[in-house]
Amino acid sequence: MAAAAAASTSMAATAVFASPFPLSSTTKAAPARCSALPYLPSRLSAIAFPSSLKIAEPKRSSLLQVKASSSEESGAVDTSELLTDLKEKWDALDNKSTVIVYGGGAIVAVWLSSIVVSAINSVPLLPKIMELVGLGYSGWFVYRYLLFKSSRKELAEDIEQLKKKIAGTE
Repeated sequence: MAAAAAASTSMAATAVFASPFPLSSTTKAAPARCSALPYLPSRLSAIAFPSSLKIAEPKRSSLLQVKASSSEESGAVDTSELLTDLKEKWDALDNKSTVIVYGGGAIVAVWLSSIVVSAINSVPLLPKIMELVGLGYSGWFVYRYLLFKSSRKELAEDIEQLKKKIAGTE
């Protein structure tokens, strides 16, 4: 099961370039072909223009073909090791009910915020205003904390202080 999961998670795309010119008659072996990308339909319609107007359509050739392959060597994740680590950490917890309540609360908070964002997004002018507010705040943050060396040091100190508060070492 772990080998199947590793094989499915390590899919890689390989690009194969094919010549747009036909093979000569002296060539015996045909190249291996993969499924080609489909052609896009033309945006211009011949019906919309009078018959006296001729529109030359560009010649499209299939140069890029994609083939999926898997390799066992690329960063395979051992699922049994991952599950044993999670089980050890879960067994080491003292108050499991608190973790379950916080996890459930986080899921409910994400769900509620999704509902609020979709409601705000449905109001016609409000998304653009919120985008401008976010852009303005981002500009202020860059000016206040990232533009000058002294303010970057101040931001780093504030982050370290917040880490200490969260970890409970302060």
